[in-house]
This record gives sequence, C-alpha cells and structure tokens, in this order.
Amino acid sequence: MNLSFNKNEDALKLLISELQHRQTVVENGGGDKKLQKQRDAGKMTARERISYLVDQNKPCLEMGAFAGDGMYEEYGGCPGGGVVIVLAYVKGTQCIVVANDATVKAGAWFPITGKKNLRAQQIALDNHTPIIYLVDSAGVFLPLQDEIFPDREHFGRIFRNNAVMSSLGIPQISAIMGSCVAGGAYLPIMSDESIIVKGTGSIFLAGSYLVKAAIGEDIDNETLGGADTHSDISGVTDYKAEDDAEALTMIKGLVDKMGTFPKAGFDRKESIAPMRPVEEVYGHVPFDGKPFDSMRIIECLVDDGSWQAYKETYGKTIITGYARIDGWSVGIVANNRKMSKNAKGEMQFGGVIYSDSADKAARFVANCNQKRIPLVFLQDVTGFMVGSKSEHAGIIKDGAKMVNTVANSVVPKFTVIVGNSFGAGNYAMNGTAYDPRLMLAWPNAKLAVMGGAQAAKVLLQIEASRLKGSGKELSEKELKELKQSIEDRYERQMSPYYAASRLWVDAVIDPAKTREWLSYGLEMANNNPEMKRYNPGVIQT
Repeated sequence: MNLSFNKNEDALKLLISELQHRQTVVENGGGDKKLQKQRDAGKMTARERISYLVDQNKPCLEMGAFAGDGMYEEYGGCPGGGVVIVLAYVKGTQCIVVANDATVKAGAWFPITGKKNLRAQQIALDNHTPIIYLVDSAGVFLPLQDEIFPDREHFGRIFRNNAVMSSLGIPQISAIMGSCVAGGAYLPIMSDESIIVKGTGSIFLAGSYLVKAAIGEDIDNETLGGADTHSDISGVTDYKAEDDAEALTMIKGLVDKMGTFPKAGFDRKESIAPMRPVEEVYGHVPFDGKPFDSMRIIECLVDDGSWQAYKETYGKTIITGYARIDGWSVGIVANNRKMSKNAKGEMQFGGVIYSDSADKAARFVANCNQKRIPLVFLQDVTGFMVGSKSEHAGIIKDGAKMVNTVANSVVPKFTVIVGNSFGAGNYAMNGTAYDPRLMLAWPNAKLAVMGGAQAAKVLLQIEASRLKGSGKELSEKELKELKQSIEDRYERQMSPYYAASRLWVDAVIDPAKTREWLSYGLEMANNNPEMKRYNPGVIQT
C-alpha cells in the first residue's frame, strides 16, 4: 500500500474511534446513577431488555443512536432521543424493537423522540416488518408539549400508525414494563397484543394524583392500573408477567409462532466475499478531499465477480452497474470522484453531475424498476455542473429527469453517504426526502447546500453588504474573524452527527459494516410483497 493509502486509513480510523466514543456516551443514557436506580427497582435497562430479547448470533443494528445529540441542552439533554431502536432478529424473524429509556427524563417524549418513533414505524410500514414496543415512559415532555402534541407528524401520528399497521397485517407487540400514562397509554393497547409486568408496569389515562384532584377518589397506582387490574378485571392487557425477563420471554414465544408472509421476490444467490477486503475501504477515501476512483469503494462492497457496468464510457461522473451485495441483486448508482474526459475531450470534475451522467443515471434507475432490482446509491456529490456550457446543454432538463425517475422509483432504495452530499445532488442521489428504506452515513460524510468554503464566501459577502448598508465598514481583521465564525458554524452543521441528531440520516456507521447494513435492509425489503413504499398521504387500495 502507498503512503496516501496509509494516511487515508489513519484519518478514517480516527473518525471511527470518535464514532465509537460517541456511541459509548449515548449507551450510558441518563448516567450510571439512573441506570442503577432502574436496576434497584427490579427493572432491566432499555439496552439490557433489547439484549435479552434479540438473537445473539445475528446482526443487531441500532438506528437513530445520535438523535437529539447537542439538542435540548437547557433541559439537561436527551441522549438518543430517550429511546433505543434496533433492527434485529427475534427467534429468527426480522423485527424492529423500540425501547423507551427511562433513565432519560423518565422516558419522556421530546419532539425528537416522536420523530424517531415515527421513523421506526415508517420502516415497519415500508417493509412489513413486525415491531415490538418495550414501553417505559412518563409521556410527553410538558415544557415542549407544543412541539410534539398537535401537528400531523407529532405524537398522535404514532397511534394512527398503530391502526394502519394492524390493518395491513403488520404484527405489533407491546410490553408495559414501567409507566404508561395518558395519551401514551394508547400505543401498547393499539398494538395487536400486550404484556404487562407485575409491580412495575402500569397503564392509565390519569394517575392517582390526577384522579384525586379531578374526582376526589383515593386510590394507588397499582390498584388503578397495575398488572392485576388490567389482566384480571379490565381485560386491557393480554398477558401478565412476573418480571422483565418473563415478559421478554413471552415476546420471544409470540414471535416464534408467527407464520410466514409472501415475499417481494428479489433475487439472491450465495454470498461471495468482495474482491477487496471490506476494511480496505478505509484507505480509498482521501482524507484531503482529493479526486479518486470510486470503483475502489464499490470493489470493497460488492460480491467478487458480480459487477456489470452500465454505460461505462458515457457520463463518467456517475458510475452505474448491476452487482450483488451479500448475494442480493442490486443496481448501484455512485458518484465518481475521479477526474475524467467526456467524448469531446472535455475535462469533467469528479463528484459533479453533468447532463450526460444525469441522463445515464435516469435510464439506469428506470431499468432497475423494470427488472425489480433494488437500488443502492453511494453519495459523494458536490452538486450539478453550473455555467453557460452546462445551461446550454440542458443541465436543468437532464437533472429534472434524474430527480423525476428517482422520485417515482418503486423498487426499494438505499442510500449511503460516503463523502459529500451537497445541494441538489443530495436530492438526485436519493436523499432523505426521496424515501430511502435506509439512509446511512459514514463518519467522514458532509451534508449541506454547498461546500463550507463556498458557503462562507457567499455568507460573508451578504453580511458585509448588510453592515455596509447600515453605515458600518468592517476592517480586514473583522472580516477575517467574521469569515472564521461563519466557517466554524457551517462546518459544525455539515457534520454527520448534526444530521444524525435531527434524523436526517438513520445511522452513522463504520464503513466496514456497510455490507451488513445493506444486506439486512435488502432482506427486510423483500418481506413487502407489494414492493412499493407505503405512502402515508394516500389512501391505500
């Protein structure tokens, strides 16, 4: 390996080390004292519950781990959005597990908590994946109730999705393992089956204090809405467990007895290891942003011998081709960061979408839809080409064609940001707004409307012009300081963790685990026989 490979590898491994450190902080939830307090109350923590429930010899992929990162600091923060969500196997069946983390503000729902739960439900809807709720929550975080209560994508949408999933035959199982109050009481009871843990689980529309205040009745919470009440008297819950472990064992038993469902029929053959070791990908991503051949990344991800290029010598700034990932047939659309010449001998910049590459990508996406082949987008894009030559060549028309084709694609789409994700290039390459089944980012990813240096220049010109209009002329030193503050702010907002905290991406992942994530997602997508994504704004027929 050459020197630049080693430097690239070292730089990316440092970013992976940072990723692992951040993950460790998130896993500590509300802190050691609160974790121990939960154990002292006879309860498992959210992560202990998940670990007990899921199959140990199969992938367990956490999504939204950094939700809420750097947000809500005035309230003490909200690590992980106060909920742990994993894609995992339970008794050999792919499931989504949603576990409230009661060590974070008693499991209260912040706005980001609602968004994270809705994302999990959308994945379940898209892929017909069973969903398991491990409920332990004090309900809506009241200081921010106006940001989570009444709108279309707020708290009430959760229960609406419960009803829709039941109507579509998507299994939902809930375990009431702690507090379950007011509106939050509907989630487990709108599930198909519910389990309640004796002594720690409780569910009611109003707790004992509110009952006393409202109607003057003296009653304790256990008698009001505990396990015996709802299992023996009201019939609200279906099963009663003595402790967390028994409740989780019951869930395993219920999942174990589920029938099988029709498949979408995506093609899968025996998995073959990539031509290059997966870990070699670390050395192929330049730490300094220099151009490189993106085929090196593809060779680390796809099964050896499976790559078949489409229009290889045309529209070279986008690579398109058929391949297999862990045996699954896929179509790959990848930005090529390598400098190249078109048929006219004109130099084209890597990572930029030109008219010919947009046309090529649109045609390829249409072909994959015709042949029922899922799509994988590898984003490292700086945007569409600008200037008179591109405008005269119809870049807007060709770009619109690509966006249109991607937007109307019905096969499952998966997106991995392996580098830059700037401007309209994010859209054309199946960004979050275009409904990828999974939206993943490597720790070196950058998301923004344009690159940091360009944005800083534009914003600096605007700010300097504004100040000049008000009669203030900035000195050279002040201009330099202003430029630096703009660049710092912009760089912070381009971070993959900034995107992950707001759930613009589902997860920031180790590049070496990209195959594992995509393979899991492809298997999950194959469980939806209708193939197309569930559209929540349209009545399904």
